[in-house]
Amino acid sequence: MVHEWPDALAIVPRTGGCTEGHLLVLPRSHVADFTTDPVVSATVQMRAAELAQELGGQWNYVTSCGPDATQTVFHLHGHLLPRTAGDNLALPWTHPTHEQEPA
Repeated sequence: MVHEWPDALAIVPRTGGCTEGHLLVLPRSHVADFTTDPVVSATVQMRAAELAQELGGQWNYVTSCGPDATQTVFHLHGHLLPRTAGDNLALPWTHPTHEQEPA
């Protein structure tokens, strides 16, 4: 447990995460993903923003909705990823070139 609020909490991923300092921010109430309840989603992102501001630095905030969007845990959570120059963490999306675009 890294931080607790009445409506959310921040934890270290069990696997340690993909960068040093990777955190998960999740609501205390169950919602499947960020489309289920916009108020809960907004609260989780607000708590992630508060925590990132408190910790300082530069961050990515990532969440997913559905298996095709890389969601594997069906409880809303935001990945708060600290970033530094040269950390070699590639984001999971790229812009396809014209040759890669589906016909």
